[in-house]
Order: sequence, then C-alpha cells, then structure tokens
Amino acid sequence: MTLYGAFDADVCVGFVSQHVFGDAIDPGRLIDLRAHSRFPPLELIHLLARFQRIAGSVARYPNRIYSGSYSVLASSPDHSGRSIYYCHTPPRFLYDLEHYYLSRLSPLQRPLLRALQAWFKSRYEASISRMDVVLANSRNVQHRLKHYVDVESTVVYPPVDLSRFRWSGQDDYFVSTARLEPLKRVAPIIEAFRQMPDQTLVVASGGGQLKALRRLAANASNIHFTGWLAGDELSRLIGSCRASIYLAQDEDFGISPVESMAAGKPVIGVAEGGLLETLVPDETGHLLPPSFTVEDIRGAVRSMTAAKAKALRASCETRAALFSREAFLSAMGSTISPASPPQTKNSPEFGITDRPSKDQKHP
Repeated sequence: MTLYGAFDADVCVGFVSQHVFGDAIDPGRLIDLRAHSRFPPLELIHLLARFQRIAGSVARYPNRIYSGSYSVLASSPDHSGRSIYYCHTPPRFLYDLEHYYLSRLSPLQRPLLRALQAWFKSRYEASISRMDVVLANSRNVQHRLKHYVDVESTVVYPPVDLSRFRWSGQDDYFVSTARLEPLKRVAPIIEAFRQMPDQTLVVASGGGQLKALRRLAANASNIHFTGWLAGDELSRLIGSCRASIYLAQDEDFGISPVESMAAGKPVIGVAEGGLLETLVPDETGHLLPPSFTVEDIRGAVRSMTAAKAKALRASCETRAALFSREAFLSAMGSTISPASPPQTKNSPEFGITDRPSKDQKHP
C-alpha cells in the first residue's frame, strides 16, 4: 500500500480482502485475480495458476515490483525493464516448515502436497533467478533466502503508518493481534490469562483457530474476542491498551509489534525471528525465551505494570520511528535506483502482491 501511494502504480492482487484494503486503492488501478476460495489448497492452486497466466501482461510494464511468495510466477524470462522482488519470506511450506505442513495432512493428502511442492519449488527458484534486485523485509528473511535458495538480498524493513497508531491513554487490558493459527501461538497466551482472572486480554484477530480458542476461553470473563478490526477501531484498541503480546514462532518480520510501539505501547514478545530486529529488551518491552512456558507469559504480564508500561512509552515511540513510511521509501528508492532518488508520481512502476493480508498465508 505504501508503494502504491508513492508511485503511480497499478496493483495486482490474488484477491481483495476488505479488512486490509478497504477502499484504499483506486478501482481503475487494481487488477484482482479473484483467486479466493474457501478451501485453502484450492486457493493456493488458483493463486499460482493465475499469477503464472498473467506473466506476459506484466512483462509489458517497464518496472515491476513483486511482493510476496506467489506473485513471482508472474515474471517472464522475456522482458525488458527491471524486475524487483520484495520477499517477505521464501514459501515456508517448501523449506523450513515443510514437515510441519505435511504433518497436518492425512496420509492420503500428503502425496498431493508433495507434488505441489515439487512443481512450485522449481518455478519459484527459477523466477527469483530472473530478478534484477531481491529485497528482504528483515535479516531473518535475508538469512532464509541465502540458506534455502542461495540468493543474496538487501534488507528493507516494511513501513508502519506512524500517524495511524498513537498513544490515546492507558486502559487496563493487554491486546493480541496475531492471526489465530498454530504458528502464531495465541493458545498459550489465552491459557495464561485463564490463570489470571484479574488481568484482561483482548484478542483482535481471526483465523482458523477462532472456534477452538473461543472454547478454550469459554469460562474466562476476562478474555474477549473482537474478530478482525481495521482503521480507527484497531488504532483505538492498540492506542489505549497497557501493552501488546506477540509470540509468533520465528516470525518473518512482525509488523504488529511495531504498530504497538508506534502507539507508545510496550510488547511482550519472543526472542526469535524478526522480533529480535525490532524489539529492544527492557526498553520497548520484554522478550520471552523461544521455548517459553505459560508460566513465563504470566510472569511477563505480572511484571508489566501500568507504571512500567507508561515509563516505556517514549522509547517505544522512538524505536517505531525507525520503521516509518519515509524511512521505507528512502531505503526502497536507494536500493532500487541507487543513482537517483525514487520517483513519486508519473513513474511507470507496476506493484504486484499476492498477499490479501499483512501476514503471509500458507496452505
């Protein structure tokens, strides 16, 4: 969205998610491939096929920015101009989390995923090899690209809208905005708050575990689910909390903790993945060990008193400023065109993303 706003770009997406895009993109500049499906494996197949199908059309743009994992299939070996890949992570179901995704399938389903993995992996790696510039959204993702795909990249951190997330007071609740999926590890957060009825948790997201997590919290009057929030609702919720909690496993980058810090709110996070690059222990919150327990979460919540959280406000806001829109555009511009500053209007850029939400989707 930031690139769309800065460059005079057309934007191609796999499908539109209203809770992310809303009406922010001019319909005349939006190319919607309409690959959404209620059946995740079918959705993935639709995404891959439709991005591959438009490669010829995309090649006619003088400059192309590919964002996400699936959009690179829209690249063509026969093109002029420049191709830039902004990688949020190599597809984890192909590499570091391959066995995790296979373990979630029945024995009858696994051969189908293995076939899809083999088909996609060769095309993904061939597509990356055609890129003129490869960018990574964190050092964590940069390491994955080198380790799994043997591709060098430059780190450009994604931006946070600092004007949207601001301190608006301090109410007596903690907030979780992570998508409700196993790798986001929201279940142990809920279990910790079940054991602390005097502490309040607001879960402001949705996902595949929503029903199961609601059942887990069924008898806990101190745990509240709002579903996905956007715009002013989300900004107010974060801006008024005591602190946020984000414990995703080996997160690519993790934009939610930076949004929290932008609002002057400290983060209870985990010492792995992208959070090691954004959070500063004791200055912007607390980092639990990667093998944390429910008791660790309880201890961190207990220690994050209202007074301590308020005392960290200034350092949180200062840290978040490093991930501003201006910093992102400056880094993106100097990386893509080192000899000249980025054009901000009438530039023939073509932004392309396969991600309907801010968290990378996987099968």
